[in-house]
Amino acid sequence: MALERVVLRLEELLFPSVADVAVLSVEVNNETVRIEARCTTAGAVCPCCGDRSSRVHGSYLRFPADVPSAGRRVVLCIQVRQFLCGNTACSRRTFVEQVPGLTRRFGRRTERLRSTLAAVGLALAGRAGARMAAVFGVSVSRSTVLRMVNALPELEAPAPRVVGVDEYATRKGRFYGTVLVDVETRRPVDMLPDWEASSLAVWLAKRPGIEVVCRDRAPFFAEGATAGAPQAIQVADRWHLWHNLSEAAERSVAQHRRSLRVLLPEPTPADSEPLPEETPDSPWRTSSRFADRTRAKYATVHALLEAGHSRRAIGRQLSMTHRTDKRLADAAAPEDLFHGQWQNNRTSVLDEYKPYLDDRWNDGCTNAWKLWEELVPLGYKGSYGRVSTYLREKRISPRPVTARPPSPRAVSRWILSRPENLTETEQLRLRTVLAQCPELEALARHVRSFAQMLTERQGERLPEWLDAVRQDDLPSLHTLAAGIDRDRDAVIAGLTLPWNSGVVEGHVNRIKMLKRQMFGRAGFQLLRKRVLLS
Repeated sequence: MALERVVLRLEELLFPSVADVAVLSVEVNNETVRIEARCTTAGAVCPCCGDRSSRVHGSYLRFPADVPSAGRRVVLCIQVRQFLCGNTACSRRTFVEQVPGLTRRFGRRTERLRSTLAAVGLALAGRAGARMAAVFGVSVSRSTVLRMVNALPELEAPAPRVVGVDEYATRKGRFYGTVLVDVETRRPVDMLPDWEASSLAVWLAKRPGIEVVCRDRAPFFAEGATAGAPQAIQVADRWHLWHNLSEAAERSVAQHRRSLRVLLPEPTPADSEPLPEETPDSPWRTSSRFADRTRAKYATVHALLEAGHSRRAIGRQLSMTHRTDKRLADAAAPEDLFHGQWQNNRTSVLDEYKPYLDDRWNDGCTNAWKLWEELVPLGYKGSYGRVSTYLREKRISPRPVTARPPSPRAVSRWILSRPENLTETEQLRLRTVLAQCPELEALARHVRSFAQMLTERQGERLPEWLDAVRQDDLPSLHTLAAGIDRDRDAVIAGLTLPWNSGVVEGHVNRIKMLKRQMFGRAGFQLLRKRVLLS
């Protein structure tokens, strides 16, 4: 009974118009379900002229592939008729009838299988889609899956009222396109193959019902929105405004890096204890493994000599050659054994640049590659390896190293964070920095004022904030203020209205995923289909 219900349900799915199709026979075994059927209509409509004809010219069998059912392969055997077109003006003499909802002209798959493969292609693209189709019993190539996706009709989306605009990379750093999203429905409505202002203007001009355009502060989007939709309100995205302020704040903190040294801890008595001085004639520091090993052997040999052992006995006991034993015994001090290429009079091309490296190290810069790049314009002709070795010695040195001041990024994070989100230690260190540097105190005041405008939607305060920024000696914020002033109306709208480009950024991230999923076969037309239809 269960198998009969499956067959009946399969017949309903395949032949929704039962009156037009007659099922002749159904054969079921462990592997396949074979269904034979034929149309029972009195005639068919010519696909060229539209005239209906009932003159049968002949018939033949069609075997369209279908989706497997209940773990069995479905074999369809449909008897179709050829009709003679009665219209003498028609370019076709004969035509074949089609089963509505099941077959199409030259189709080798049922409409159900075509829609299934197209859905798989939209979700997984070609290669992964072909593997998934093989799981449910359909053998198909990745190119066929992509052709199914390309054959899907275009989506006729209504013109949006609030549209978000952003760029996406077809090849990062070289080629970019434009994605447009309906912010209210959160669905993409179109994609453009470039990010030119003229292309955006043409697209917007065809849709006069657009009232709001959400965008970042890119100049080409501003120009395109102004030219194509002059009636629309342009809204600058709040996240990009805050991001621009963060970058300007970090640059300002970096310009006052020396003020961060006030956070260095005071040296403790344990740190101030002098370390054992190195012997002037020794080319190695006291921590050198070779020097320590040599001094230990020297002490052992002389202790055995004082105990009355002969040099030959000492050599046998310590597994030394006669020459090594003689050198250790004849030396008046361990430093006499240090000679050759490790003498102190050896100079290096890095010597004259070591004070600069020490100053940058104390400033908190410990990146060897960055410091090497800074030395090259100063005339340094040596290799990067010498700089790296010198800094490595500073890292592993047992001497107390001056504590690193906080990086400009860390201090800018303290300034940009909510005070209640900082630990007590971070709040104390931030207050110390601001007390020592009036410029950074002014920076923190401007950042907090902008954050209040941003979170409380007080865009009308923007002109006042710009005037306050220009009164302080903060060049980085002056640059930011000049850029905001050029786009003042859009920024005020972004700080006042509830619209933003967050949903557009989400679709840009999804486009990146779709591109990676297609293994480089992400041409514009195919990518556009997957973005708009999935």
